[in-house]
Amino acid sequence: MPTADLVFTGGPVFTADAVRRRATGVAVKDGRIVAVGHDEVKEFIGSATEVVDLNGRMLVPGFQDAHVHAVWGGLDLIRCDLSEESTKAGYLARLAEYSAANPDKEWILGGGWGMSAFPGGTPRAEDLDTVIPDRPAFLPNRDGHGAWVNSRALELAGITADTPDPADGRIERDPDGTPTGTLHEGAMTLVNRLLPATSPEDYLRALLIGQEYLHSMGVTAWQDAILGDYGDAGDATPAYLAAAQSGQLTARVVGALWWDRTRGLEQVPELVARREQSRAGRFAATSVKVMQDGVAENFTAAMIEPYLDGCGHHTGNSGISFVDPAVLRDAVVELDQLDFQVHFHAIGDRAVRECLDSVAAAIAANGRGDNRHHIAHLQVVHPDDVSRFRELGVAANMQSLWAALEPQMVDLTLPFLGEPRSSWQYPFGDLLRSGAVLASGSDWSVSTPDPFAAIHVAVNRLSAPSQKEGDFDVFLPEQRIDLASALTAYTAGSAWVNHLDDTGTIRPGNLADLVVLDRDPFAGSPEEIGNTRTLQTFVNGERVYAADNA
Repeated sequence: MPTADLVFTGGPVFTADAVRRRATGVAVKDGRIVAVGHDEVKEFIGSATEVVDLNGRMLVPGFQDAHVHAVWGGLDLIRCDLSEESTKAGYLARLAEYSAANPDKEWILGGGWGMSAFPGGTPRAEDLDTVIPDRPAFLPNRDGHGAWVNSRALELAGITADTPDPADGRIERDPDGTPTGTLHEGAMTLVNRLLPATSPEDYLRALLIGQEYLHSMGVTAWQDAILGDYGDAGDATPAYLAAAQSGQLTARVVGALWWDRTRGLEQVPELVARREQSRAGRFAATSVKVMQDGVAENFTAAMIEPYLDGCGHHTGNSGISFVDPAVLRDAVVELDQLDFQVHFHAIGDRAVRECLDSVAAAIAANGRGDNRHHIAHLQVVHPDDVSRFRELGVAANMQSLWAALEPQMVDLTLPFLGEPRSSWQYPFGDLLRSGAVLASGSDWSVSTPDPFAAIHVAVNRLSAPSQKEGDFDVFLPEQRIDLASALTAYTAGSAWVNHLDDTGTIRPGNLADLVVLDRDPFAGSPEEIGNTRTLQTFVNGERVYAADNA
């Protein structure tokens, strides 16, 4: 019997395997799990073995974030990070402080503001002008689908009442057509094309800061949901390659190459070339990201039926399909044939259906492969489409943190969706019961990367204690899922999506990507799940994070 390098004893082990067998000990040798069991695991302890006494706390597989923007999150942390504030006054105070501390910055960059802090979800340039009057400012919101700009930025971009809206976006305007300072979706490019280039050093710094933060949350692997020129961040691929080649990338990362929605199938050979050039160490860009629509709050999510106005009447707006459905079908058929995974963004029920239709076309043309396509977000899913996820083998990539009532949902979403559509939101319970594969992600820096904040919502359909913005009722309680299923989605489910088949579960032979929690979340009240914290994180049996009280 070999002597283990690392042994965990004395606490419950959530294996996330098919039968979810119970264990209280795990042994690790040369970066892999060699034994899972109970007292017999102690036989692997030798004089040089590190022993971690769980002391009743739970060991789980490393969390895998199936939809995250790690470099963008890191950039927000080194720019003007607004994510800790929640009011207009708080945002302006933070911006004034940052601007004063950085007088040499040509542009004021950052972001992370919440739409619920502003009437209609749309901040105004004149408010920003009060704290940043002399330099341009470009500040994407938390979801990355809109930006707040000041008057100087509008002036430099030449955006006036006569500027037409781009096909894939909208300039927020006063009744007379004057731009107000909020740019939705593709309209952001009118300004961000002017932004100063981010240096390679800053990209790498942002990646390493983001990685450190994710490890502190127990995240050992992720799928970066956009690698390419989008928003104000640019392409992070070189940073991943540099970190992977130098050994600084301790996480396992799958990159999703950005599908340029202004182009067609002529970009496919470029994606093939980028895939071949984007492999090193623990990084591989083997997925393609297709953003099929926008978000419901700015009425760009693609809906089967039109949005309602504030009085409950149908409007003429059903949102935007960013990629023509016919082009989408042809693209997915070709990408699938070339063994790309397709990572879809779909918020509205029409967008979800268009993505599912494209996968159905790929199966009809190519047969069933193992590309493991997945659809992220899934805010509104028509009931007729729920069973299609299992039928087509498409994973449901949940951002379950959002499946709760909070001001943005109450003020900016429910009134404009109406019934029955509002009751079709985030149908995770229905998807689980249908037999679909569930994976999980955070969409950080859109929202917190804390897996247990999201798991709390998946189980309770209430915001986690650290995320509460008011006292709201349970949101669609019939769509709750159990804790074991939510944990499995964030571990084995996301590992399946990432093609990391020797991770995500705790079983002999698997890589030792493991997390020690500060408690056994199954032993407490469901209302306490969101208070669970990570104490230690291991990748390949090597400790990459330890809390002060670990």
